[in-house]
Amino acid sequence: MPSDVNKTPPRPPAPARADKTAAPMPSRKFPIVAIGASAGGLEALAQFLGHVPVGCGMAFVVIQHLDPDHKGMMPELLQRTTLMPVMQAKNRIKVRPDCVYVIPPNADLSILHDSLYLLEPIAPRGLRLPIDFFFRALADDRQEQAIGVILSGMGSDGTLGVRAIKERGGLVLAQDPASAKFDSMPKSIIDAGLADIIAAAETLPQRIIDTLHLQQPAKLAVSDVESVDQKSAFDKICILLRERTGHDFSFYKKTTVYRRIERRMAIHQLARIGDYVHHLRENPQELDLLFKELLIGVTNFFRDPATWAYLQENTLPDLLAATPPGTTLRAWVAGCSSGEEAYSLAIIFRELQEQRKPHERCSLQIFATDLDPDAIEKARRALYPANIAIDVSEARLKRFFVEDGNSFRVAKEIREMVVFAPQNIIMDPPFTKLDILTCRNLLIYLGPELQKKLLPLFHYSLKPGGILMLGSAESIGNFTDLFEPLESKARLFKRSNSLLHPDELEFPTRHFPTKAAPLMEPKPETSTANLQTLADQLLLQKFSPAAVLVTATGDLVYINGRTGKYLEPAAGKVNWNIHAMARDGLRQEISLALPRALRSGESVVSSNLPVDHNGDTQLVDLTIFPIQEPAPLRGMAMLVITDVATPSEVVIETGKRSPRRAQRELDLEKALAQAQQEVQRLREEMQTSQEEVKSASEELQSTNEELQSTNEELTTSKEEMQSLNEELQTVNVELQSKVDELSSANNDMKNLLNSTDIATIFLDNALHVRRFTTQATRLFKLIPGDIGRPLSDIVTNLTYPNLQIDAEQVLNTLAFSDREIGTTDGRWFQVKIMPYRTLENVIDGVVMTFNDISRAKILEKELRAVGKFPKAEPSSHG
Repeated sequence: MPSDVNKTPPRPPAPARADKTAAPMPSRKFPIVAIGASAGGLEALAQFLGHVPVGCGMAFVVIQHLDPDHKGMMPELLQRTTLMPVMQAKNRIKVRPDCVYVIPPNADLSILHDSLYLLEPIAPRGLRLPIDFFFRALADDRQEQAIGVILSGMGSDGTLGVRAIKERGGLVLAQDPASAKFDSMPKSIIDAGLADIIAAAETLPQRIIDTLHLQQPAKLAVSDVESVDQKSAFDKICILLRERTGHDFSFYKKTTVYRRIERRMAIHQLARIGDYVHHLRENPQELDLLFKELLIGVTNFFRDPATWAYLQENTLPDLLAATPPGTTLRAWVAGCSSGEEAYSLAIIFRELQEQRKPHERCSLQIFATDLDPDAIEKARRALYPANIAIDVSEARLKRFFVEDGNSFRVAKEIREMVVFAPQNIIMDPPFTKLDILTCRNLLIYLGPELQKKLLPLFHYSLKPGGILMLGSAESIGNFTDLFEPLESKARLFKRSNSLLHPDELEFPTRHFPTKAAPLMEPKPETSTANLQTLADQLLLQKFSPAAVLVTATGDLVYINGRTGKYLEPAAGKVNWNIHAMARDGLRQEISLALPRALRSGESVVSSNLPVDHNGDTQLVDLTIFPIQEPAPLRGMAMLVITDVATPSEVVIETGKRSPRRAQRELDLEKALAQAQQEVQRLREEMQTSQEEVKSASEELQSTNEELQSTNEELTTSKEEMQSLNEELQTVNVELQSKVDELSSANNDMKNLLNSTDIATIFLDNALHVRRFTTQATRLFKLIPGDIGRPLSDIVTNLTYPNLQIDAEQVLNTLAFSDREIGTTDGRWFQVKIMPYRTLENVIDGVVMTFNDISRAKILEKELRAVGKFPKAEPSSHG
């Protein structure tokens, strides 16, 4: 771009806010802002870049869906909106702050160590996802300094990319869908819960700058010694989260939690963590947003492809070889997020089964759990955007997915292999008797205490020889006696046969708070209170009986003591109900005694119940206490289970009958009474169920009619949309033809003007520059960025002070002007000013031509010198 040092006056900025300067970024590596846009993106990009302050210290990389067969004009179009230099990205170009780089057509753009690289697209035209591709590369290269902005566009390109940026701690912004011409792309990341800031395109630059500046002084990185105020505020936030969601984040890695808190503080422009605590208490909805922020599950299909390849080619074949045909294997995917990993496991297992003979095949039941109920709901829908084609091969897309509009849905045969359920892996009992357990990229967010608790639990859950699969940044720590490495780089481990000491295994207990306690300031505990607490804990752990608190329907609310001998999680979908978890011998008695105790309001005691446990029989006493006080527990029941010593001999005197026969008759009478009670209860339940089924049948019939009506409406809408799409395609072809004609005419006019070697300038009605030829730059200091500026602001070599006045006169009188004007360097030009007429005969500005007559003037001067040319009158214009 030419320098404007000699220009007087200096060129004013074109955009409305570009003259505002921003304080420079802190003295560290500058942020890089990746901007993704598609349909309708040019206008949004102009609004965004036009409001970027001068000297903001950030670099901008624009990624847009471009026609691969046409030369890119985006840099020239965007240069009109900003004072920052705009250039097309080139291979190995170094990214600099306060510059704009635009992706070229027919190329994928990546970044490594702040240098841009152009790659040849692999995906066929129509399936390319350049925004996702670059956003992922930027997240890997710049980590928390990566910033992603999604503007107007169709489809969902960019969603996977911003997930990667969120995982690295970067900032994600989306244009407000209401202000976007096409809202599909912004809505995609907003619906996925990935957008930190949502605003109109013109306000996004200032929001980025404000967030980055506030993020520096508010840095909350945990140091070796935490301040008292900082720890107190952190504890209060954990308490508020626990009250709101029922989940305790105090044992998560503090660096992770602090980083999420820091981002939320920066978004709300809060400088102190204490102010954020106050904001949380006044705005409970912010707790939900912070909870979502802490649960950001960044995953994709076949993440770490080398790991999945090793699992499919080595680990699973060995496991299947040791498994009898027809066996159902069990797998647990802990922290499954939106389901990609669970479905990936199902796909590679199905591919392995298809390679085996039918009589040699096994089946796989996958249990996938996560803390986030919204993620579980998304996983159950099994509907994913089209950009999963980046991670899933074309063969797998055709075999295991079904196209659903602009998305892909997992095939039914794969969905049926996976059961999804919400679960807190820290508080809820685990699945057991597993052959495969995957827990990838979850442990890295947990503190050392939780990691030491979970790894023995994983050993307990797996069968001997079971497979444990961890994330690339995770390890088994000091538990090398529990797991044997299969492939260290892939983080695959095999459960060893070593026995787990009971003290090493802490079985989770679930406690649902019945009523949120008000947030109180922490008070220092006295030594007496500590002593009492320790004594209470000792009594509960060593001497109190096993007990569970249940609701009227049998759902578990609280577990005390060791209940493993009496309760066991049922196989299949997670079900925390006493009727499903009770072992044989207890289940029948609980189903009879619990309703009886709740109806009567009195305790029910059942003695000498035989309970099966690992092939042995243990006699227990069951006591059910219905609860009336306190009020929050009213309607619940406490089940207390105590072991009974097995008598060595039972002696019963009943006449001439033998003791064994008498005992047998008593057992049969007791069993008969229980059976009669159960039959009566089943009759009552059956009658109630019949009424419910009848009501449900009527509701289903009504729903079916509504669905039929909706289906007809959808069919009609589909036909209308198909017709509209065909019309739009036709219009698009016509518009493309018009653009080609206009481009051809524009080329003809440019060559015509250049071939005349006459400087020409076109002005609008306000005498602002509309267009100029290359020759005009010899007389005026014009550059492409001067389009739209007043001609009077441009420096010229002409000694023509009345140029503006003559142009206005021509515009008013429509009479053309013709003058001979000299320049400061001795040249002469014939200046003609004429009205600019459109094809509709409308005056829309003026046209100035500058014809070089210097040679004629020199000849005229020489003729006058020899007296062969009449002496001319002096010109008023020099």
